[in-house]
Amino acid sequence: MSLIPVLPLFLKLNRQYFHNSLLEKGVPRVSVRWSDGRMRTTAGIYRRKTNFLGVKASEIILSRPVLENLPPKALNSTLCHEMIHAWIDLVLKVEEAHGPNFHQRMAEINSAQTDFQVTVRHSFPISNRIPKWVATCPSCKRSFSYRRIVKGAACRSCCNNYFGGRWDQKCVLEFQPFSRSKK
Repeated sequence: MSLIPVLPLFLKLNRQYFHNSLLEKGVPRVSVRWSDGRMRTTAGIYRRKTNFLGVKASEIILSRPVLENLPPKALNSTLCHEMIHAWIDLVLKVEEAHGPNFHQRMAEINSAQTDFQVTVRHSFPISNRIPKWVATCPSCKRSFSYRRIVKGAACRSCCNNYFGGRWDQKCVLEFQPFSRSKK
């Protein structure tokens, strides 16, 4: 699949599965674009940022390296997945990753059509790259591979088990270069 303009597809999916709720006065409430080529380990991402003036902006970024050689249903599935995140954030105004609202909307979309399936995790081929960092949880001692240091990243398992799913400083991962962590 060559890269296609994603805005028309966004508008179509918004009309079909989100009742145009991701539009405000006919204008998308979230920008949609292809990545510049650096996004290689995930198919898409939804994020909301606040600039230095306090203006909030939401965007969906689709991975050119991951999606460009896959069939159209991969793009539909990924874009719809990220649109669910936008819908939860902008319409429901709830902070939730893949929680009950996400699963409910995903099930509604999947039952309404058979062209593609929205899933929580994709199974698209991703090139394996050697991690640069190994992060270790100080509580449970589990290790996780990373390509870059993620400030404030915490062990999800420990946060869930000991702090009711909330982030806590006691679970913040400690990063070491990958070469020193090899056994």
